[in-house]
Amino acid sequence: MTKIIITGSKGRMGRALVSCAAQHPDLQIVGQIDQGDDLLPLIRQGQVVIDFSSHSATAGIASLCAEHQKSIVIGTTGHTSDDRLQITQFSGQIPMVLSSNFSTGVNTLFWLTRKAAEILGPGFDLEIVEMHHRLKRDAPSGTAKTLAEILAGVRKQQLDKVLRYGRTGIVGERATEEIGMHSVRGGDVVGDHTVIFAGTGERIELTHKASSRETFANGALRAAQWVVKQQPGLYDMQDVLGLR
Repeated sequence: MTKIIITGSKGRMGRALVSCAAQHPDLQIVGQIDQGDDLLPLIRQGQVVIDFSSHSATAGIASLCAEHQKSIVIGTTGHTSDDRLQITQFSGQIPMVLSSNFSTGVNTLFWLTRKAAEILGPGFDLEIVEMHHRLKRDAPSGTAKTLAEILAGVRKQQLDKVLRYGRTGIVGERATEEIGMHSVRGGDVVGDHTVIFAGTGERIELTHKASSRETFANGALRAAQWVVKQQPGLYDMQDVLGLR
């Protein structure tokens, strides 16, 4: 039995986690925390914290987990580079899964994106398009950022030097090294991501579309069961799914 504490339990993902966990007899939610609640009185009751609270709260939650030797699964997005450093410093003390997306399908997209970029080489233009519901606060999505990091990594590029956020006006010809990033918001879209490899005479598009948050919730629960058995370190869903 894996004992779980959920932070951000009243949010969209938090509610999905609570619902999905009820379908797994080998999981037990021993605490639910939301904005204004105190995690400290509950921390000893759980083995792992699943954090879908807010990017601004994650570092404090990770610190408390490290202090009490509890594993953590982090699903918050919108972190700056400094935020990420603050959070990941605790991975030397506890096992931590930090992922921009917990969907099995999306992590397969990550793997396919890397392979396609390796096979196709530099002769294809790279563009990423993501769409989410109108209430999403950060852009681009964490998943889209991960896709861009994968592409830049394969091409050995410095991402902040080649990323292009949309285009407007007379921008001239597209630079070969660019990685285009486009964010669309509207309606109740759970999450769509497409990676475009545009060559001369042909185009390849890799697309994942999520229609339910349950796919993310079940992935995060799977990560929670996995991470409690690991040594301290920084992991992601590629590790959880054995895709490394």
